[in-house]
Amino acid sequence: MRIDVISVIPGFFESSLDKGLLGIAGRKGCVEIHVHNLHDYGLGKYKQVDDTPFGGGAGMVIRPEPVFACIEKLQAERSYDAVIFMTPDGRRFDQPMANRLSRLKNLVILCGHYKAVDERIRKKLVTMEISVGDLVLSGGEIPALLLMDAVVRLIPGVLGDSESALTDSFQTGLLDCEYYTRPAEFRGMRVPEVLLSGHHKKIEEWRERNAMERTFERRPDLLDKDIVEKSRKK
Repeated sequence: MRIDVISVIPGFFESSLDKGLLGIAGRKGCVEIHVHNLHDYGLGKYKQVDDTPFGGGAGMVIRPEPVFACIEKLQAERSYDAVIFMTPDGRRFDQPMANRLSRLKNLVILCGHYKAVDERIRKKLVTMEISVGDLVLSGGEIPALLLMDAVVRLIPGVLGDSESALTDSFQTGLLDCEYYTRPAEFRGMRVPEVLLSGHHKKIEEWRERNAMERTFERRPDLLDKDIVEKSRKK
C-alpha cells in the first residue's frame, strides 16, 4: 500500500513514521507513506496556502490552488483508490471501514487546518470524508495518524501475529474479552479458573460469553439486548 499525506505541518509525522507500527510496516515494505508539504504548492513569495473567507467571519480557509496542484500532480503519477479528507462532519471511522481501506492500494489523505478548506476541494477532489469523532481538533494530522495506524496494522505481514488483529474489539461486532497472564494470583486477585484448565472449548466459550457481557456493560448500543440476556443465562 502507498499512502500520500498532505499537510501544512509535515514535520508533525516524523517521529510516528520512524518509530512504532508505522515505522515497522515501512521497513518491512508493507506500506509506503509519503508526506507532502502543502506550502510547497503555495502562492507567491511566502507560499500562501490560506486566505480569509468570503462573506467575512473568523478564521482562515485553505485555498483551492495549492491543494489542486498537489493532488493533481500525484494523480498524474499513479491512480488512487481514494482521496480522503479528515473532517469532523465526515462519516464516522470504524473497524469495518478500516478493514475495507486496508485492502486498497493507493490512498491520499488530506489534513485540514485553520477554519476550513475551500468547498470546491471537497466537491471536486475528495472521494471520502472521514471523521474520528464528534469533536474538533486543531488539524487533520492526529486523525490521519489514527486512520493510518488502524488501517496499516491490518495489512498482511505488518503484525507478527496476524491472527491478533482478527480478534480485536469490533472485528466481530463486539468488544474483546478480558485477558490475563502470569502470575495466576496477584494481590488476592485470581485468574478465572477456566483459563487455567487447558480445556480449549470451554475457554473459547468463556471468552465469547465474556466478550458479550463486556459489550453489554460498556457498549450496549452495539448489541441486540435479547441475545445478550440469553447468552448470560447459559
